[in-house]
Amino acid sequence: MIKFETVIGMEFHIQLNTKSKMFCRCDNYSAEAKPNTNTCPTCMGFPGTLPVANEKAIEWTMLLGLALNGKVADSFNFERKNYFYPDLPKAYQITSSTNPPVVGGYLDIVTSKGESKIRINHIHLEEDAGKLVHASNGNYSLVDLNRASTPLMELVTEADFRTPEEARVFAENLRSIVRYLGISSGNMEEGNLRADANISLRPVGQKEFGKKVEIKNMNSFKSIERALEYEVKRQTETLSEGGTLFQETRGWDENKGKTMSQRSKEEAHDYRYFPEPDLPPFKPKKEVIDRLKAEMPELPSEKRERFEGEYGLTAYDAMVLTSDVELARFFEQGVEEIMKKESKDFIPKESAKKLANWTLTELLGRLNAKGISVKNSPIKSRQLADLIALIDEGTISGKIAKTVFDEMFETGKNPEEIIKDKGLVQITDTKALEETVDAVLDNNPKSVEDFKAGKAQAFGFLIGQVMKETKGQANPKIVNEILRKKLS
Repeated sequence: MIKFETVIGMEFHIQLNTKSKMFCRCDNYSAEAKPNTNTCPTCMGFPGTLPVANEKAIEWTMLLGLALNGKVADSFNFERKNYFYPDLPKAYQITSSTNPPVVGGYLDIVTSKGESKIRINHIHLEEDAGKLVHASNGNYSLVDLNRASTPLMELVTEADFRTPEEARVFAENLRSIVRYLGISSGNMEEGNLRADANISLRPVGQKEFGKKVEIKNMNSFKSIERALEYEVKRQTETLSEGGTLFQETRGWDENKGKTMSQRSKEEAHDYRYFPEPDLPPFKPKKEVIDRLKAEMPELPSEKRERFEGEYGLTAYDAMVLTSDVELARFFEQGVEEIMKKESKDFIPKESAKKLANWTLTELLGRLNAKGISVKNSPIKSRQLADLIALIDEGTISGKIAKTVFDEMFETGKNPEEIIKDKGLVQITDTKALEETVDAVLDNNPKSVEDFKAGKAQAFGFLIGQVMKETKGQANPKIVNEILRKKLS
């Protein structure tokens, strides 16, 4: 039986969050704006209007290229990509796809199969088209030009992906990077990050690509992986049964869990590209590139390595914490708060690990369950640092801390206020705890006998009874010491 190798290339459209559009002064596209209210003669394609390139969008394109190890071109120009569609009033799109501002580059990713280097062919900059709104009865369509001329970067990879998982992980990493750079929200669900995939299969060992199928309408990371997994299965079955694959475009149907044929694509479209006559060629200045390099923030991979080395976190914890810029910021703000409390210019690794555990297990779990972003968390990093300090000081036990945490999450109150209001201060009075332990031993003679007979679990039972009597407020360490002393 012939074994097939999967070959995937990806294209990503990234909507930039500049204040104005790509070639005019209109506010950048907002999903909340009423149709056709965020427009001007330029982005509506009125005759006689002239485009003016958005300098910030060009800089951000170069910034992403530098972050992905690419080379900024010595010169590039915009051009007209000619095609007719109702949401494209000029009947052409201004783009830089054939002479892009960034060429080459790569991104290292880690999947369940190990590390992979995904090469980037180029990154170009262009304007978006408008949007068609179709009537539910199918009798007509309306055109909304609010989105027309919003700045888009298109990143085109080489066909280096060999599994759907690699494509998903790359997309997740790319979103993380653009968020760290502050150039895009990267939300696939809102269309700020759009992905298309080109996938083909070939016999293992063959160099030539098979028939390429383009997959569209993948609007989540999960959709990218599911759509490609389905397509691998479909193409494998077709080829194994002696069938023929055709070059075509297919759309992913999330509800049906399958790709659907949209149109054949045997020949490339002739867009009749020619240089945009109203915009001169751009020659990026060395001082601008040097400034962008100097302003480059710490990227996710760099931050992940630092979290492992500086804070002693596990590779997994560091990866999760740095996967989202807001989550990483929350953690580092917590680190700063703990350093202030301890009057140190560094954080003990044990304290950093506690902060990471509370952030990832308790906080992130509740945020995900409620669908709340870290940025809008009801618990702030300072409050979490305060809670950890109260545990370390012995004011409350770890068990009580979870009760306090629940209250903090629901109310946003500070931990000290909750502990005071509910009387949750940990009992550390040795004399009072000895009295409780004596009472527990008197009431559980069989457990005492079991412990003396060598049954270790009896000790845990007795500890539990003391904690029950004190409503979880007894200091576990002190209870442990008293109980062992009395039992000996």
